[in-house]
Amino acid sequence: MKLNLIENEISAIIVDISFYMHTTLGPGLLESVYEKILYFEISKRGLFVERQKSIPVVWSGIKMDLGFRSDLIVENKVIIKINLLK
Repeated sequence: MKLNLIENEISAIIVDISFYMHTTLGPGLLESVYEKILYFEISKRGLFVERQKSIPVVWSGIKMDLGFRSDLIVENKVIIKINLLK
């Protein structure tokens, strides 16, 4: 089933999942654990998700690989970077 959601709809799903994860798991786990669970939960809702994808930067006409590595990209529209507070 192809979902055609706009960025705000995708973001609302991500926020709901993130809040549920936070209230269920709490703090203290590794970033990789939260990333894997978030990936699983987003995928479970039928959305296309990519993990650890390199996003190149183009400067002066030169493509520079690995300008940025996203944690998750959802539906090729929303980039997620997980940052844990310490």
